[in-house]
Amino acid sequence: MAFSELLDRVGGLGRFQVLQTVALVVPIVWLTTHNIVENFSAAVPSHRCWVPLLDNRTAQASAPGALGPEALLTVSIPPGPNQGPHQCRRFRHPQWQFLDPNTTATNWSKAATEPCVDGWVYDLSIFTSTIVAEWDLVCDSQALKPVSQSIYLAGILVGAAVCGQVSDRLGRRPLLTWSYLQMAVLGTAAAFAPTFPVYCLFRFLVAFATASVMMNTATLVGAPEPGPCGRASTVTLNALGFSFGQVLVAPVACGVRDRVPLQLVLSAPFFLCFVYSWWVPPPSPSSEETLPTLHPGGRGWGQSAGEGGNECENKQVSELPTPQPDSTSPTPRFSTGFTFYGLALALQALGGDVFLLQFFIGVVDILAKIGTLLLLSHLGYRPVQAASLVLARLCILANMLVPHGASWPSLTHCASLGRAGLGQSERSRLWAGRAAPHWCVCAGRMTAVGLGQVAGRMGGIPGPLVRLLAVQSPSLPLLLYGLVSVLSGLAALLLPETQNLPLPDTIQDGEAEAQRQIGSAQTHRAHLWEGEFPG
Repeated sequence: MAFSELLDRVGGLGRFQVLQTVALVVPIVWLTTHNIVENFSAAVPSHRCWVPLLDNRTAQASAPGALGPEALLTVSIPPGPNQGPHQCRRFRHPQWQFLDPNTTATNWSKAATEPCVDGWVYDLSIFTSTIVAEWDLVCDSQALKPVSQSIYLAGILVGAAVCGQVSDRLGRRPLLTWSYLQMAVLGTAAAFAPTFPVYCLFRFLVAFATASVMMNTATLVGAPEPGPCGRASTVTLNALGFSFGQVLVAPVACGVRDRVPLQLVLSAPFFLCFVYSWWVPPPSPSSEETLPTLHPGGRGWGQSAGEGGNECENKQVSELPTPQPDSTSPTPRFSTGFTFYGLALALQALGGDVFLLQFFIGVVDILAKIGTLLLLSHLGYRPVQAASLVLARLCILANMLVPHGASWPSLTHCASLGRAGLGQSERSRLWAGRAAPHWCVCAGRMTAVGLGQVAGRMGGIPGPLVRLLAVQSPSLPLLLYGLVSVLSGLAALLLPETQNLPLPDTIQDGEAEAQRQIGSAQTHRAHLWEGEFPG
C-alpha cells in the first residue's frame, strides 16, 4: 500500500489533530517573541556624556548667571554628525565662548574634547531599561549589541545540529518537553543576569532550546498525518505562528518597557507549555516497533492500517538509508537567514515608532504567508522561491533610494515588503519540504531536519554583524543584504520542483525523483548549448 493511499484510508483532519496542532503552535508564538525581543530590550536610547554642569547639582550651582539646560549643554557637549549633541564626546572644559551667537564652526572644531570618561546619561522616556543603557553598549562598545544577537543565533545553530540527533535517539516529545522548561528557566535567568557576558550565555542557552522547539514542532504538527488538505492546514498554522508572535511582541513591549519584566512576561508562558506538554501524545512508535495499527491520531484511535499496512520490517536506524542532501538548497537558506535576521533585529535604525513598525511588519508577514500558500498551489516551488528572494532584494535596495530624513512610513513600507519577501521565501521552502520527512521518518528524520536548519543559521550569525558597516556608509549593509538575496534567488531556480508530485514512499523513491529532475535539467541545458530546442 502506497503511503498516500494509507493517508486516505486514515481519514482527514479531525478534532485530535486540531487540538494537538493548537497546543504545539502556541509555544511557537511565544518563541518568536524571544527571537526579536532585542528590538526592545536592547534598544539604543538617546544618550550623551555625563557632564558636571548638567548632572551634578553642586557644579550647577557654581555656573555663572541663570543659565538654562540648553545653554549648559552647548558649553559642555560638542555638536554631533546629525547636528544634535555628540553622543560620544564632551568638552574637557566648559566652552563659555560658544554662548556667543557669532561663534563659527571653526571655533567648535578647535575646542579640546575627550571621550565620556564619566559615563553616559540616557533618555529613558521611551524605554525605561535596556541592556544598552544598563551596560553602556554605546560608542566604543556599540559592537557588543550585534555580537549578542549573533551569539543568540549561534545558539540556534548549535541547537539545530545537536537536537536533531538527540531527537532521533530519545524521541521528539521528551526533548520538546525539556526544551520548554529550559526556555522558561533560562529566559527568566536572562532577565536577572548581573553582567553582559552572563546575559549572552543565558541567551545562547535559550536559543539552543529554541532550535529544538522549532524543529520538533514542525514535525509533530504533521505527525498524526491528516491527509493532503489537513497537512496544508496544519503546516500553514505552524508557519503563521511565527507571524502571530511578531504581532504579539509589539503590544507586549509597548505595555512593558522595562527589559526585566518584559523578559519575564515572555518567558512565563513556557512554564505552562512545559506542564501541558506531558499530555501531548508521542508522534509515532519508535523505530524498534512495528506498525500493526496507526497512531491514535487517526480519526478512529487505533484504526487498522488495513491489508499491506504492516509490510515494513524492523530495522535499526543505522541500517536504513539516509537521504542525499541537495547541493543547491543551502544557498537560499543561507541567504534568507543572513538577510532576514540582519533586518529583523534592526528596526530601530528605520526610525519612527518601533512598536507600530513591528506590529505592521507582523501583519504584512501574515498576508505574505497566506499568499505564498495560494501561489505554491498554482505556480510551484521554484518560481515562488526565486520571486520571493528577488522581491526582497528590490525592496531592501529601495531603502537606499529613500533620502535621509524622509518620513519614516516610506522606510516602513520598503522594509515591510522586504521582510515579507524573505518570510515568503522561507515559508515556501518549508511547505515544499514537508514531503521529505515522510520518507525519512525512521531514518534519522530529525537529524536531516537539523542539518537543514544549520545552513540558515550559518547565514543568520553574520547578519547582525554586517550592520556595523553602517559606520562607513549607511547604505552598505542594505547593499550587501540585497545582493545576497538576488544571488540566492537565481540559485533557487536550480532546486527540484515538487508541485503536484505524490509523496515518495521510500528514501530511494525521493532520491530517484530528484535524480530524474536533475538529469532532465542537464539535458535541457545541453540542448540549449548546442542550439537545439526540443519540441
